[in-house]
Amino acid sequence: MTSATPTTAFTDTLSPLVSAPDTLAQHALAAFEDVVGATAGFRSRPGQHDMAHRIAQTLSRADLGEHPSPQKAIAVIQAGTGVGKSAAYASTAIAMALQRKTRVLISTATVALQEQLMTKDLPALAQSMPTPFVFALAKGRGRYVCKLKLERWVGTGGAGDELFEEELPAPATNAVSAASQEADEERRTKLYEGMANMLAHASWDGDRDSLAEAPDARDWSAIAAERHTCTVRHCPRFRECSYYNARTKLAEANVIVANHDLVLASLGMKTLPDLDNCLVVFDEGHHLPAVALDQFSSSMDLSSLRWLDRMPKILQEVSARLHVDLSQDVSTLSSQLKVALGQLARMGMDLVHNSTDGQDGILRFTNGLLPETLTDPVTLIHGHAQGLSKALEALGQEVKQVAKDDPSQAMLCAQLYAKLGALAPKIGSVVSTASLLLEHGEQPLAKWLELKSQSQMFLTITAHACPIVPGDLLRQFLWSKVRGAVITSASLTSCGSFDYFLREAGLSNNPAVTALEVASPFDYAKQGTLTVVHTTADPKHADAYTKEMVTELMKDLTQVPKGALVLFTSRVQMRAATDALLPVLQEKVLVQGTMSRTRLLATHQARVEASVPSIIFGLQSFGEGLDLPGELCETVFIAKLPFAPPSDPIDEARAEWLRSVGRDPFNELVIPATGVKLLQWTGRAIRTEDDRAQVICYDKRLQQTAYGKRMLAGLPAYKLTTRMARA
Repeated sequence: MTSATPTTAFTDTLSPLVSAPDTLAQHALAAFEDVVGATAGFRSRPGQHDMAHRIAQTLSRADLGEHPSPQKAIAVIQAGTGVGKSAAYASTAIAMALQRKTRVLISTATVALQEQLMTKDLPALAQSMPTPFVFALAKGRGRYVCKLKLERWVGTGGAGDELFEEELPAPATNAVSAASQEADEERRTKLYEGMANMLAHASWDGDRDSLAEAPDARDWSAIAAERHTCTVRHCPRFRECSYYNARTKLAEANVIVANHDLVLASLGMKTLPDLDNCLVVFDEGHHLPAVALDQFSSSMDLSSLRWLDRMPKILQEVSARLHVDLSQDVSTLSSQLKVALGQLARMGMDLVHNSTDGQDGILRFTNGLLPETLTDPVTLIHGHAQGLSKALEALGQEVKQVAKDDPSQAMLCAQLYAKLGALAPKIGSVVSTASLLLEHGEQPLAKWLELKSQSQMFLTITAHACPIVPGDLLRQFLWSKVRGAVITSASLTSCGSFDYFLREAGLSNNPAVTALEVASPFDYAKQGTLTVVHTTADPKHADAYTKEMVTELMKDLTQVPKGALVLFTSRVQMRAATDALLPVLQEKVLVQGTMSRTRLLATHQARVEASVPSIIFGLQSFGEGLDLPGELCETVFIAKLPFAPPSDPIDEARAEWLRSVGRDPFNELVIPATGVKLLQWTGRAIRTEDDRAQVICYDKRLQQTAYGKRMLAGLPAYKLTTRMARA
């Protein structure tokens, strides 16, 4: 938690407003003008002012807290690169929140933006604003260590019988020698002892992200704090708990920075401020639909079932230890569930292999209908899993009750509860996935099986189910709660329209929503060019097109004087270009995946600063959020229009459903989604008002097709040129 000066704790109770909306808006806008006016090197940006004005007007109209008929207000704002959107929304929203005696929740999609807000933007704002405020970063519980679990691993937990002989995190592969396993256990023990020592000497706060070196995910999972394993106030380590200490500090903050995943995962809980009683900013808001689908999807592993062998023993020993009765015959239920899951796994493998000629792959169920042959096994799985889940939940409540009634057993109960809680996500995923697989309504779900080879001897098969329309989810679970919000990003429009984003985000035809596009201050026509190369091969003919595109690309790369970025639509395409590099170019190219992202970017920057040409080969994740100003990226090469792979099961299921109701998925989904990506990819070229850069796209469809022209109309106004492929 960070503050300009100490303040008192902040509550979520909204004081009665004494200011009319217009007065509130004027106050917030004046705060923005004071802040930007006091900023060193300030350049007047009309777009930034327009954005702040819209935010002030919007948030001033929202009714917060208890209200018989609350008015909602949501501003959707696309702010082009260079507008300075974080300064616009932060200063305006924070000033208004302080005036209204409420809080601001800023949600992002990436760690990079969170770090920028916490280490740069908010500290600077705290120094500039006349009224002090406190800001803090909210993280999920799993980012913090559970001290009780850590003590168990280092042997200071006080309970030594076999009930607490925890199973070590699974190795990366099954083929692990006894010697290497012993060495791994020794390494892990030293790691945990070091962590415990740092906690004991207050040199570590229990936050995974504050460790000097990030631990392996398997190591961390054994000691991470989890909701299912926590007895909260009944835990003897509650007062020392890293997570709840962070929560306490969070409660004192006026401004909370979180991420979209945490916001959606926390709906209905008390982890974050109530959304009907605070002001909310969703930066990088174009990610919200994808995050919603991820949050409401479910999957179950059909191949790793050892936990079902342990489950009855754990439940029986916990119940015996506390002298309480189990509500179900857990041994029989566990055995029946394991048999049913095994049966489904065998049937699923046969189905996948039959559809893929014996290869690994995905089998999606047409129209979201589970095959009749699988209905009975899934129904059995659902019934057995529900029975086990109820038994687990009932026993967990008994454990917490014992801890409440007899504080002398708090330590034992906390350890027992943690033991039970480790099983909760596993059985919960089986219940939820089986339930979704059996569900079928007017709007189908995406349902599929996925088969993967982990090694020559080991296969994994998972069953998945997911809703297909993110807007419905966001409308039902998020916007029904939010009163005043701003959604912003540099890429909310597609093909020059907000329609696609509003539909995907569940905000279409919402009277509380206004949309504003704020242009970048950059003069794209003077600062850059967009060249479309016309190849002889049709981009739809992948092999011929890739061969010709790579030939053109190789010629262009020899002309790169400083920094450049090449964006590919697939690994196959990137590999073809990598294999075609001549020795003179191999020395200049850095390929995504050959080293960490951080190291790759640092290497690229060092080369350019040393006047050595450097070219990055990257995929989709390098097409968004990558900031390479000036000489670091003077050319962006786009290998092909960034259409999504046609094999994504959720996209396939949605397209299938749209066609079944007479709608066109290509025009409704594929083109606008590709338009957003293209806007992001071209946005890597010009990052400041002083940049000079060019974009070269090798896909002639951008000029020769109606949909390409739609995408082109939605891009910044670069000087457009055409080039024919060279023989």
